[in-house]
Amino acid sequence: MSNTGYRIGLIGDHIGTSHSPGIHRAEAAAHGLSDFRYELIDLAGRPITDDQLGQVLEGYIADGYTGFNVTHPHKQAIVPFLDGLSDAARRLGAVNNVVYEAGGWVGHNTDHSGFLAGLHRMLAPEAARDTAVLFGAGGAGAAVASALVEYGVRHLYVIDTDAGQRQRLADVLTPALPSGVVLETGGPDRADAWVPAADAVINATPIGMDYLPGTPFDTRLLQSRHWVADVIYRPVQTELLNGAQQLGCITVNGTAMLVEQAADTFELQTGLTANRQRMRQHLTETLAASAN
Repeated sequence: MSNTGYRIGLIGDHIGTSHSPGIHRAEAAAHGLSDFRYELIDLAGRPITDDQLGQVLEGYIADGYTGFNVTHPHKQAIVPFLDGLSDAARRLGAVNNVVYEAGGWVGHNTDHSGFLAGLHRMLAPEAARDTAVLFGAGGAGAAVASALVEYGVRHLYVIDTDAGQRQRLADVLTPALPSGVVLETGGPDRADAWVPAADAVINATPIGMDYLPGTPFDTRLLQSRHWVADVIYRPVQTELLNGAQQLGCITVNGTAMLVEQAADTFELQTGLTANRQRMRQHLTETLAASAN
């Protein structure tokens, strides 16, 4: 049994139903970690502005937290308050994992690696991927957009209601785009033209979560040839995925990304090698139990 103590906090809004604590705790137990805690820090309803997030972080560090996961809507806002960034986090301007390294707090982005690994695991190698429409240009959207380009998407169209978010994503991604890859951004009015012409449609907005039901666009725009992915896993079957499946689309739910990014996060936080199959099995059993 290891005597090393870990106290990890998940910082986010409306995270009371998150499955992350159970996944991390089970993997820690399997590794024999005798002092491992993974706790929710739900900031929903607290009057915290982006510039106050640093004080919040300092408070939890003072309380003995040894690391953090970060989720919506704080993945970008937390960046200025960290001592360093991994290459991926710096490139994307978004952080979902904070680790204490060499005397400072360093932000990482395992959303990118997690989403990409999930696509490779869930989709056939021959899945069409020339053109994709991504809904959401925030912290998760930046990671997903980068992963889609690495996956082989050549024409990426990003839709977001916030023009500032769209511009920030374009500023972050454009300098690193491979030759021949095209990135365009636009508002929701572009969905009617972009979605039917795409190979894939991905949701990286919070629309569809338990507390924000709905779909980011009219699912009647989908065709059976599309594959559709959602980063949301609460619920696993979002309205978007249900609509897509009814039309015959191949779908990738948010648990694929959840497990992969959780495994990457666990390894960064503990230095141990995560058993991804074991983590997937634990999540499967948890979801089955909660459905009964």
